[in-house]
Amino acid sequence: MTTPRDTPASRRVRANGDGTVYQRKDSRWEAAGYVLAPGNTHKRVRVYGTTRKEALAKLTEKIANSNRGVPIPSAQGSVAAYLTYWLDAVAVHQLRENTHTRYTTVARLYLIPGLGRKKLAKLTAKDVRTWLNQLRTTCQCCARGLDSARDRPLCCAAEKCCSKRLSPLTLAYVHSVLKSALEHAVREEEIPRNVARNVRTGTPRPRRFEPLTAEEAREFLAAARGHRLHSLFELALHTGLRKGELLGLRWEDLDLDAGTAAIRRTLQRTNAGGLTTLPTKTRASERRIALPTRCIQSLKLHHEREREVAGTTWQHDAHVFTTVQGRPIDPTNLTRTFTTLLRNTGLRRIRFHDLRHSTATLLLEQGVELVVIKELLGHAHIDVTATVYAHVRLRLQRDAIDSLGHALDHP
Repeated sequence: MTTPRDTPASRRVRANGDGTVYQRKDSRWEAAGYVLAPGNTHKRVRVYGTTRKEALAKLTEKIANSNRGVPIPSAQGSVAAYLTYWLDAVAVHQLRENTHTRYTTVARLYLIPGLGRKKLAKLTAKDVRTWLNQLRTTCQCCARGLDSARDRPLCCAAEKCCSKRLSPLTLAYVHSVLKSALEHAVREEEIPRNVARNVRTGTPRPRRFEPLTAEEAREFLAAARGHRLHSLFELALHTGLRKGELLGLRWEDLDLDAGTAAIRRTLQRTNAGGLTTLPTKTRASERRIALPTRCIQSLKLHHEREREVAGTTWQHDAHVFTTVQGRPIDPTNLTRTFTTLLRNTGLRRIRFHDLRHSTATLLLEQGVELVVIKELLGHAHIDVTATVYAHVRLRLQRDAIDSLGHALDHP
């Protein structure tokens, strides 16, 4: 008599509703089962894997989503339906909330109006290229009907098109969101290939920024010297920390005796949670950096002042930089404070993030190696550092060549 243990793995009986798993003649494993489909119907799906475990895992994931009431997308369905499924059931669990919000906005404003009615299975590279070309040349004020919300028409309704077109960076971002969605459709075996990858949009030029010169940086530090957040501005300019990383710093992250700071988290405002502490942007962003001597001194003074003000309520795990009431600082409020400081001291207006660019630029001009700057800034790859600051390296090359020419002309 054959017992369940003696039954081959490909022939074991699975529980009702769990589907079936068997090995094909081509040695691949196939798993099949019924899942929820659009229209509150059920559809039999098939998934494949090189091993029984892989095929079973794919089927189990689809059945789990079905049990949660999430219908499986159909390749016969529209691009809009798949985008909605991908954003609500997949991307929401893989992306940060702010990133997911941006993806949803891109889908609502550009992807669904432009490609939403097309069948997912019939979408071609030509469709994507045609849509991107149209998006590149279309006035967004006209396309989105922004005039309808105005008391007096200013654009197409007044027959004076403002030609408000998408920037190359925005266009590349929209394209990348579509590629991510279709890539998941390929992984779920809904479509055979990602047609958006066959369309080239060109490499957009990096966003231009105007970092502070060494003289302007000295003026800025002098102007911030009497400010309550002087140590924050000084730390930003000396270390290139991101705004969220500065605001997420806690006293337990600082070792002022050793002169180091551990960057473990970032503070951001999200739609759902308000001010929220999140992990760093990437794994490379979680790092330990050395603190300059002047920053150590200013942080010690800031520490003593904060302990005096807080009294018995002071906590070792509290945020380093807080409001007067001792609460975390909203990133928007920090930007407003920074802009006010620039205006009151007569310095030209820059973004807070340009302090980070200023740090990297000044370090490059002092001859610091690119790999050291990459580690300090917390970039995931050195290519990012090299690309962003290519203009600085070009200027340094020119200076070096001029120096060599001067040495050859005048021994």
